[in-house]
Amino acid sequence: MTSATPQNEETAILACTISRDVQNFDLLIEDMEGALGERWGDLGFAEALTFFNQPEANSLQFVALAIDGEDEDNLSLMGEIITQAKDKNIKIVLIAEDVTPASLHQLLRKGADEFVPYPLPEGELQEAIDRMNKPEPVAVAPGSDAARAAGDSKEGALFVVQGLAGGVGSTTMAVNLAWELATVSDKEAPSVCLIDLDLQYGTVSTYLDLPRRETVFEMLSDTAAMDDDLFTQALQSYEDKLQVLTAPSDMVPLDLITQEDIERVIEKARKHFDYVIVDMPTTLVHWSETVLQAAHVYFALIELDMRSAQNALRLKRALQAEELPFNKLRFALNRAPKFTDLNGKGRVKRMGESLGISIDLQLPDGGKPVMQSGDHGLPLANAAAKNPLRKEIAKLAKSLHSLGSSSAEAA
Repeated sequence: MTSATPQNEETAILACTISRDVQNFDLLIEDMEGALGERWGDLGFAEALTFFNQPEANSLQFVALAIDGEDEDNLSLMGEIITQAKDKNIKIVLIAEDVTPASLHQLLRKGADEFVPYPLPEGELQEAIDRMNKPEPVAVAPGSDAARAAGDSKEGALFVVQGLAGGVGSTTMAVNLAWELATVSDKEAPSVCLIDLDLQYGTVSTYLDLPRRETVFEMLSDTAAMDDDLFTQALQSYEDKLQVLTAPSDMVPLDLITQEDIERVIEKARKHFDYVIVDMPTTLVHWSETVLQAAHVYFALIELDMRSAQNALRLKRALQAEELPFNKLRFALNRAPKFTDLNGKGRVKRMGESLGISIDLQLPDGGKPVMQSGDHGLPLANAAAKNPLRKEIAKLAKSLHSLGSSSAEAA
């Protein structure tokens, strides 16, 4: 590790850690050495403000501001460090341990470019450095040929999936529907985005074996500042065919985001993708209405049991009392009786009649392979292509895609 002292051009310092005591962040030291060798230094908080005014600071590409819970009393000083670094066009990676979301939000709004939690996930610092070094996107005039080629004129269809009871398979359906839509055509596959809005218990990342990234929390914390680049950074690609916005890495309150936040995220996703699939939490929250109003189809998953029946009835009453579009809901019965189970078919019919709803979609029980595919982080199409549940979801995806294609041609 080097100190922040003058260097010649070939050995000039490219980055600095800024902390109360860098020895408290030994993993950061290792990652800085791995990324930069000897071409970095470390500074205290007060030293950093002085160093920014020295000629040696001109070679800095970024600083890693490392803080923990003890530093929260000095947020104004942290903010000043970020401000001065931005004035010098120096990128800032915020490294935080045991810091409250409110403090993180405040520092991110000050202008920190990246946020990485401590202890550092393997390779995350290097990924943050790579993202900061990406060239700025070229500005494209709205309505131009380049804008249309970039997909800026898309107005993607929004399909929402919500389970009306725990364990009814809503995430399984959302993940597999998104994948089947993304692979529905070999020639002209549509672009698909899968969004996990179950901020506390969302498992889309588990079902696709994707890491949860802190960029998601950063984006959701300040959607007013969200641009195309930040939205794209928050997405992850699954096999280069499906873009996924996972739930945040930490359990956060469902009221972290507002109706306006949800509107911005959905609008941004629909602008860039042909289809947007949203996996909702089981709980109704103040922004559930926003998603319902925006949805083209809202799949409500139930099972053939009393809890699903009671919750479906309560949801129906709640939506009708608020004069919300209950007719957008398409009830999907998971683990439906087999074709030969006449007694089960009769129970399904009686359930629909007693609730005054139409059960439009009946999904067969996929058995153990469904759970196993989720545990292995694979869509059913990749783990058990002949599974009856997979076949039914694939059929649904083709139907939705053909309807979308027909509407586009008519327009």
